[in-house]
Amino acid sequence: MAKVTSDQLGTEPIGKLLVRQAVPASIGILVMSLNVLVDSIFVGNWIGSIAIAAINVVLPVSFFIGALGMAIGIGGSSIISRALGADDKEKALQTFGNQITLTLLVTTIMVSLGLFYVDGLIPAFGGKGAIFEPAKIYYIIVVCGVPFLALCMMGNTVIRAEGKPKFAMIAMIIPSIGNLVMDYFFINVFDWGMEGAAWATTIGYVLCFAYVLYFFVSKNSELKVVWHHFRLKSHIIKEIGSLGFVTLSRQAVVSVIYLLMNNILFDLGGEAMVAVYAIIGRMLMFALFPVFGVTQGFLPIAGYNYGAHKYERVKESIFTAIKYAALMATLVFVGLMVFPAEIASLFLSNKPDMSAFELATNAFVLEHAPSAMRLVFAATPIIALQLIGAAYFQAIGKAVPALLLTLTRQGFFFIPLILILPNYLGEFGVWIAFPISDVLATLVTGFYLRREVKRDLDR
Repeated sequence: MAKVTSDQLGTEPIGKLLVRQAVPASIGILVMSLNVLVDSIFVGNWIGSIAIAAINVVLPVSFFIGALGMAIGIGGSSIISRALGADDKEKALQTFGNQITLTLLVTTIMVSLGLFYVDGLIPAFGGKGAIFEPAKIYYIIVVCGVPFLALCMMGNTVIRAEGKPKFAMIAMIIPSIGNLVMDYFFINVFDWGMEGAAWATTIGYVLCFAYVLYFFVSKNSELKVVWHHFRLKSHIIKEIGSLGFVTLSRQAVVSVIYLLMNNILFDLGGEAMVAVYAIIGRMLMFALFPVFGVTQGFLPIAGYNYGAHKYERVKESIFTAIKYAALMATLVFVGLMVFPAEIASLFLSNKPDMSAFELATNAFVLEHAPSAMRLVFAATPIIALQLIGAAYFQAIGKAVPALLLTLTRQGFFFIPLILILPNYLGEFGVWIAFPISDVLATLVTGFYLRREVKRDLDR
């Protein structure tokens, strides 16, 4: 593999650079999303649809703790990208060392709290009735491995900030493939049920951590931290926190949405309705992988060039990223509108010995999931502007607008809508809240992004 250095972020043509950054990011996100998708298909076919609902209950808690690592990673990586662009290597090293220390401290505390309150957290997130026991089994094992996930998510963003997208891609692929292979043996061959699914996921996190650690101690990384870099610095912590809070707030809102959605849908249709949302949730993670890949590829380009005061390149990167992401989003939209029933059926078991409860659940899911999927993804073609716009403010270190725009869709619009609309429209009100919030958030983001470009980049 040819040596890639961070200064290429400021010299290569934007279109070529974005492809070079975004394609590995997209592949990595694709494999991780396929992991979640296929993992759910395996669980649904080999354990049952209630098991999918159980995992859906656990995800917001485990992902929130893991997202602490991503928040610290993205917040610090914005600093690292701008520091490398300004040729301030020492600041980049101090930031990376502080990221490691923060991630270890925060996730250890959160995991301890998560295990202590396990019996209260699971029902709060919708783990009621038949869902509770399998959710608790899965939760306890997976949460113990979440610090490894947090370190992986933090390290992955730093690898990308160095301009090494291929290594970041490999770091995302390794745990996904490992998880799927172990799923087959632990669930299908050894018949370990939910324990098998949980151990497969946890071991996948450990494999990812091992690769990320290898990258940073090898010659491939420019960031060689020494002991004094791990000492927390208040000014660096403050900057990481202000920027990372954007990502953390987004994930916190996602966790709140899971809590609300699982409870609202359980009241509307019981365990089967939660299973419908579990499938929708998997598709929200999986289907938009190319759009998220473009967004991830855009972040270090915008941050580096902004730090180097190359404002024309920053502006070009914004418009190119929106164009590429919009094209990908439209292709995703077409596929989801044409094949929703076929997609939903992939998650359901056809075992001959299913109980009457399982048969009824499958029938309910097949009846409700296709129309729900079409509604949820109805505004997909326009989300590129929303995602790239919010990412731009994060890339250049403007934490407040980045936070507000990130929270616009899910916090300011979606949560109020799902609290109000189901009271009048029932199940339809839940699903229609998705495209309405997408449209409103895109309009707001477009307004602020246009104003920022004219004010700061047209120099």
